[in-house]
Amino acid sequence: MYLTKKVRMNRLFNQGRCLDVAIDHGVCNEPSFLNGLENMEKVVGQLVGAGPDAIQMTYGQADLLQNVNGKDKPALVMRIDLGNPYNAERHRVMWALLQNDQDPVLQAVQMDAACVVVNLFMLPDEPDLFRQCIQNISKVKLDCEKYGMPLMIEPLVMQPNSGNGGYMVDGDCEKIVTLARVARELGADIIKADPTDNAADFHKVVEASRCPVLVRGGGKEDIEKVFEKSRALLDQGAVGMVYGRNIYQHPNPHKIVQAFMAMIHDNATVSDALGIYHS
Repeated sequence: MYLTKKVRMNRLFNQGRCLDVAIDHGVCNEPSFLNGLENMEKVVGQLVGAGPDAIQMTYGQADLLQNVNGKDKPALVMRIDLGNPYNAERHRVMWALLQNDQDPVLQAVQMDAACVVVNLFMLPDEPDLFRQCIQNISKVKLDCEKYGMPLMIEPLVMQPNSGNGGYMVDGDCEKIVTLARVARELGADIIKADPTDNAADFHKVVEASRCPVLVRGGGKEDIEKVFEKSRALLDQGAVGMVYGRNIYQHPNPHKIVQAFMAMIHDNATVSDALGIYHS
């Protein structure tokens, strides 16, 4: 199955680089994440026209991408798990489940996905949630090997849910490095990591991962700041980005995709990216 996995990795990465636009936020059960995703067919059409390397979706929405005619559409990255850490109020029980417990990767194979993605949550005082994620990943990894499917693991270190309106990203470098290392030990082919508080430290995440590292975008921010942070993280060894709200919640997703693609594939500067965005 090594060759099959390599074929899928080649479809996902263009010369080793990748922009993956995440629109799988519907599984988070958080209303604010859906702003800009009300009409999924329209969003997918806009993104296909913009031409990122990949679009990250769930099984229930993936047909909108895979039914598009032609061979030059973005690759499909399929989310195959879901959890409940994203709401403002802390839940009595925190959980993370695979969408299909019997054969979680089969639906991705049937949808011709280039990759599957699963979470590795690390929340304060939630050891059971972490254990569930380990179990999910262990099961998924076996199926990925069976089908030759690349596995993207998303290690998420979060701050306590206390006064922040939900679990927020913890950018502590040591914590991110440690959890990224766990993801690699579990067999990640690709790691989708949060940025470190100091972008200059992100090379440590890349070194610990020993596989391609994509940067997770997080919440919507000022676009110039997003470009600046992205350039700094790419310079530290990230091979691309998985951005969602910073693309689909902006009024012109097409221009943002073009700017990010130029940064990832053509080493564009922040000034270059802003020029593309405002053109």
